[in-house]
Amino acid sequence: MGVHLVADGEEGEQVAASEKFDVIILDMRLPGKSGLDVLQSLRSRGFEKPVLVLTAQDAVDSKVRTLRAGADDYVTKPFAFEELLARVEALARRPRAMQSPMLRVGDLELNRDTREVHRAGEAVELTPKEFAVLEYLIRHAGRVMSRTLITEYAWGYHFDPGTNIVDVVINHLRKKIDAKHDKKLITTVRGVGYVVKA
Repeated sequence: MGVHLVADGEEGEQVAASEKFDVIILDMRLPGKSGLDVLQSLRSRGFEKPVLVLTAQDAVDSKVRTLRAGADDYVTKPFAFEELLARVEALARRPRAMQSPMLRVGDLELNRDTREVHRAGEAVELTPKEFAVLEYLIRHAGRVMSRTLITEYAWGYHFDPGTNIVDVVINHLRKKIDAKHDKKLITTVRGVGYVVKA
């Protein structure tokens, strides 16, 4: 795997868009055009390759902002090189999955383009917020996502994290997705958050 290093945001965007890479590592603090602007610009032009963001900000809203802008993963500075390498390898193993509008966990399918959801071939009707929460959990299948991250993603940065709205939406999703099936896909990790896994 070849590596191409660029010095500023504008050059980085041009190189990323014009050459074929398996993974893009994007620093948020770039001279000229910021990493966030580069990311948003690339995604708005249909760029589909995985993007790993390097950020010095550990705040939840900063992480959520990068994920909502189209980042596939992030590493907070300072970081161990081994962690960065492991995350790059993980992203490089699934580039095709990131190009498809279809997300799958077990017999649950979500289409980001048509906004349709099916469980075992049967259509599931979801509200926009239910869809957003489910999409977020499926995109991070197998990883426990905190209530705060889910709230920030689906409702925006200034939504009151003290509310139980996430629990309400999760309960609705359980009724619509898991209730009629022996295999439950949505799991609560007490005191931490929620995870979708087959």
